[in-house]
Amino acid sequence: MTSLLQPDLLIFGGGIAGLWSLLRARAAGYSALLLESRALGGVQSIACQGIIHGGTKYALGGRLSAAARAIGEMPGRWRACLEGGGELDLSGVRVLSPHQYLWSSGNLASSLAGFFGSRAMRSRVTPLAREAFPPPFDQPAFRGALYRLEEPVLDTASLMGELARQAAPWCGHYDPAALDFEAELVKVGGLTLRPRRLLFAAGAGNAALLEARGLSQPAMQRRPLQMVMVRGSLPPVYAHALGASANPRLTITSYPCSQRSGAVAGGVSGNVWYLGGELSEKGVGRSREAQIEAARRELASLLPWLDLDGLRFSTLRIDRAEVVTPGGKRPDDIFLGRQGDLLVAWPTKLAFVPRLADAVLEALRDLAPSGGGETLPLPTPPLAQLPWEETTWS
Repeated sequence: MTSLLQPDLLIFGGGIAGLWSLLRARAAGYSALLLESRALGGVQSIACQGIIHGGTKYALGGRLSAAARAIGEMPGRWRACLEGGGELDLSGVRVLSPHQYLWSSGNLASSLAGFFGSRAMRSRVTPLAREAFPPPFDQPAFRGALYRLEEPVLDTASLMGELARQAAPWCGHYDPAALDFEAELVKVGGLTLRPRRLLFAAGAGNAALLEARGLSQPAMQRRPLQMVMVRGSLPPVYAHALGASANPRLTITSYPCSQRSGAVAGGVSGNVWYLGGELSEKGVGRSREAQIEAARRELASLLPWLDLDGLRFSTLRIDRAEVVTPGGKRPDDIFLGRQGDLLVAWPTKLAFVPRLADAVLEALRDLAPSGGGETLPLPTPPLAQLPWEETTWS
């Protein structure tokens, strides 16, 4: 017997964009449901570095770019949620660090130092005195400058777990091979849905969903990365290394070693360093072994006093899925496209997700919320695992 559900909004994709939009829509009184083919937390979402950017990273060229201006208010909105007083209650999410750092291994260019001290950047960047340097920058061998950014870093597993816990009653796991779009109907297995709005928020999966609907627009681009993971007796670090370009030479975020990711031998706790920045962008064409060697060279160059003996390495290839842009550049803002009753979304950055949910709610304004209590008669999707929980270490 075929079941028929008629939600106000049916979302495809259980990453950060889909889960956040689902919860915001339901809080606004809409009957919203979500379908996920893999795991809640997605692919790209669970693999991000958990940084709630406020725009400083996009101002390293010495000016406030369009991306920096668009993202500037995001840390405040996230902090309100993390304190339990925002649009979503994320008070149960673990904050790895309330701030991050920028560091230079030599003398910071005077023009950039002046820009950091300008009125536009004064609330975003704080220069630190040497006695306030945290590890590993508190070593005598470190001769550079250190700046603190008021931008928090979140435990992505904790974030996705909390969103999944809140959203679980309205999320269902489905087999893409059993999915069929038929006019205004969506059929999956023995279930038929007639949504008033559809939202594709499946990251790289949006391309296949659009194809299944017989659409080629909006077009998607992939900007690939090869991230590096380092496991061992390492201090927690949340920092960007300044380089010669407008992008960070290296970005480090840290997570405590779990039993599955392999605690340091002898029962000593340690951390996993997750390395991004130019290392991950330029490493796309390298083999796994060559990328690990490049990471070793970068760490030895930027933190020469760091003991690399006994550290274990691994890599992760991941695509940043976004709306297509001229020259394949990173979009400056979120994207939400609409074709009739279909919405297609890419948030661009983790920090932008509240802004994307605003746009989704705006696209629902012409619908009177039904307030329906429908749930999906499908299994709840599993929770995605952090990359270093599933990798093979060298």
